[in-house]
Amino acid sequence: MKKFEAHILVVDDDEGIRSLVKKFLDENGFLVSTAKSAEDAEDKINIIKFDLLVLDVMMPGISGLEFISKHKNKLGTPIILLTAKGEAQERIEGLEIGADDYLPKPFEPKELTLRIRNILNKTKSKNIKRLIEFDNIKIDLNKLTIRKNSEEFRINSTEKIILEKMINSPGETFSRNYIGTLIDIDKERSVDVIITRLRKKIELDPKNPKYLQTIRGAGYVLWIE
Repeated sequence: MKKFEAHILVVDDDEGIRSLVKKFLDENGFLVSTAKSAEDAEDKINIIKFDLLVLDVMMPGISGLEFISKHKNKLGTPIILLTAKGEAQERIEGLEIGADDYLPKPFEPKELTLRIRNILNKTKSKNIKRLIEFDNIKIDLNKLTIRKNSEEFRINSTEKIILEKMINSPGETFSRNYIGTLIDIDKERSVDVIITRLRKKIELDPKNPKYLQTIRGAGYVLWIE
């Protein structure tokens, strides 16, 4: 089963750049979504929580800088700006309003990949929760265990990917399709089976789940607050 390092959103009005970056990042172990405009990106970030954004500055409609000003604080997601070569003022302004890095065009896809990994490595350890306790339940993604009262259950790699997303986005609903994309499974029924297995490890009463709930017509959500 293929595992992804992170889910990246590439936002650029140039179809050639989107395709090039997506192909290269796909080949280097990332899950990649694309958007042709800031408006298109807004629709996607309202549905999916991305690990990092690659964002062009000069786009029709809402610019990359305007997008950062509008969304950076609520997103809490690292952003790499793609800027025109020699546009120093854009780079300075982007960094001032919250961009984490920038890369002038034209650029080498390999350099972009290295910058992405550098940012993710810096933010991962301090931002991602891997240990959480609620009621009499303890989920430890470092040890790959779930302790429920006096019982202890092992977490496999697929369950770890799902739980890591859910733990770090409590109250956020994840569709079956999105979960399937995360774990590289294209059958919604298979996702349901995995969720059922997780409930047996987490819930005191798996048939009447309190924490890992189904949102009818939308997907699954982890309530831990």
